Amino acid sequence: MQITVEKNVGGIEGLALITPAVHGDSRGYFMETYSLRDMREAGFDIDFVQDNQSKSTKGVLRGLHFQKNFPQTKLVRVIKGVVFDAAVDLRKDSPTYGKWFGVELSEENKVQFLIPKGFAHGFLVRSDEAEFCYKCDDFYHPDDEGGIAWNDPSIGVKWGVVGEYRGSASAEGYTLPDGTPLNLSSKDEKWGRL
Repeated sequence: MQITVEKNVGGIEGLALITPAVHGDSRGYFMETYSLRDMREAGFDIDFVQDNQSKSTKGVLRGLHFQKNFPQTKLVRVIKGVVFDAAVDLRKDSPTYGKWFGVELSEENKVQFLIPKGFAHGFLVRSDEAEFCYKCDDFYHPDDEGGIAWNDPSIGVKWGVVGEYRGSASAEGYTLPDGTPLNLSSKDEKWGRL
């Protein structure tokens, strides 16, 4: 198997970190970024149907998003830069409902984060730029998108930012430690609390 898998990270059933084997020498490196065989050997039987990629600048926070009626399992990774990636358990019957787990994903560590159906997801760009890739096991349905305030104090995701909750998802007054202001879409600034 060409991957190392850590399951149920953060004590949350279903979340997993996957690290591919990297074969490198003085010329560079090679790795398999996805293998259905390896995933099945690791106990994951997921039929991914869509690949997505985004590019964002430092301070951009995207999330926390989920699909309401057409939930998606996602396998996310960073191919350029560094992000802090977070998932929140929204499965009503889960003992960890409302709990979150976060991990740094980067072009250097090559870690992939598997987020099953039933989670909200978001990420914050910490480098000057970041390119973010992810596989989904269902197609995107634009009218089905839901979200939660990225800074909901009842969830308490530790994004590593400076600022305090003022009753909304607005990024106003929030910065990265180096003073870079957070940059959210107008839609993401309107999501409510869990």
